[in-house]
Amino acid sequence: MVPSLDLGAYLERIGWRDAAPVALETLSRLIRAHMSSIAFENLDVLLGRPVRLDLDAIQDKLVRGLRGGYCFEHAILFAAALERLGFKLTRHSARVVLFFPHTETPRTHMFLTVSLPDGRFVADPGFGGAAAQFAIPLVDGRAESHHEASHWMTKAGPYWWMRTQAGDGSSDVWASTLEEDYPIDFEMANHYTSSHPRSPFVNRLMMSVLKPDGRVTVMNRDVTIRRGATAHKSQLIDRLALRKLLIEHFGFDLPEVERLRVPAIPEWT
Repeated sequence: MVPSLDLGAYLERIGWRDAAPVALETLSRLIRAHMSSIAFENLDVLLGRPVRLDLDAIQDKLVRGLRGGYCFEHAILFAAALERLGFKLTRHSARVVLFFPHTETPRTHMFLTVSLPDGRFVADPGFGGAAAQFAIPLVDGRAESHHEASHWMTKAGPYWWMRTQAGDGSSDVWASTLEEDYPIDFEMANHYTSSHPRSPFVNRLMMSVLKPDGRVTVMNRDVTIRRGATAHKSQLIDRLALRKLLIEHFGFDLPEVERLRVPAIPEWT
């Protein structure tokens, strides 16, 4: 998989111009550069298109095609780039627990752990609006010494839990046993995620991209544009408004969205 990566094209896509020493600071900067340039989005699923996980197809879509994608596409591409840059990593799956207990959700999220002289860190650029913009120390409990404390890891039984700040409290994001997973595991998870009638990705429009001063997120018709501490909320009045949003904030045009079907938006089906 790794030799077929066009590393130069990927680095140009994320706007990376600097040297890339194998170090924690580099890893966190790469995560933010990736998330700022390549959006999280599930448009192909809603358009009824297959989501391919071979690296060539991912590069055609996310690098050369300027599109975004969801966790499998992001993590596979990011892992290939990290390995070419000399990082040592492991691929994992997790159970997303934002809305349901871990006993009721399948392992349908892909993320990485990266081993560095400073320790082991979670790299997860493909989680969408709740993703951390930095490498998270794989330590039990909130790493207050880290310059970013919006996400942290905790250990309970066989599971590692990613947690995030939520107002005055915190919430669980995903849970994983941290066993190593393989391409066939992600193919199975991707099949469920992109085709099962109860999959959130089959029923909802979900998009997110980082901006220099904030983030733009979309959940169905609801749009949130954050700039610093200010959040502007609006609703998409129709699919043409969605297409305009893609051009203005997500960096690509996709005329096909004018016929997009979203079960969670009945008037669009």
